[in-house]
Amino acid sequence: MSFGDPNNPYGQQPPQGQPGYGYPQQAPQGYPQQGGYAYPQQAAPQGYPAYPAGPGGYPGVPMQMPGLLKTARVFLFIIAGIQLLVGVFALLGAAFISSSSSATNTSASDTAAGLIAVIALISIALAIWAIVLGVKFGKGGNATRITTIVYAVLFLLSSLSNFANLSGNGATGPSMAGGVIGLAIGVLILVAAVNKDSVAWFNRPRY
Repeated sequence: MSFGDPNNPYGQQPPQGQPGYGYPQQAPQGYPQQGGYAYPQQAAPQGYPAYPAGPGGYPGVPMQMPGLLKTARVFLFIIAGIQLLVGVFALLGAAFISSSSSATNTSASDTAAGLIAVIALISIALAIWAIVLGVKFGKGGNATRITTIVYAVLFLLSSLSNFANLSGNGATGPSMAGGVIGLAIGVLILVAAVNKDSVAWFNRPRY
């Protein structure tokens, strides 16, 4: 079938309903037009929790506590247990010395009992602090991380002072080993609180 001379502007035009050559096809009404070869954007899959978007805009994977931070929490609980035991035994010793001094009426014994009781209370307070920090590692924010840094610094200072006293008093091998272990634990807790993975964990968004 011929539609006339293509060079004749008054030639017969193709019938309606058939696509003409060289003209863009129009999409039927009710369907969105798509430019080029792009595909329509699809909504994110349903059922994902409300976490930050990961690469490509898809829902991010829930963060997990870094392994170093988990190790630091275990050591916090171990330290707390030791400090609680030391505090309890120190209080018992202070009570025993106080009762003995009451029988002999010596002021030196009362002073020693008072100092031991103060040390015992400080040890118990530090143990409670360590337990609270370890518990809050799971849901705590940046304030928990800063408090952990303060605790680690104080623990390191106390370990250094004890280590210096042990060295000056000619401590034996087990005592020196205990001082070195205390320093190592303090460094581990401090590093666990300041590394970038822990910073990201404590600053993670919460929904």
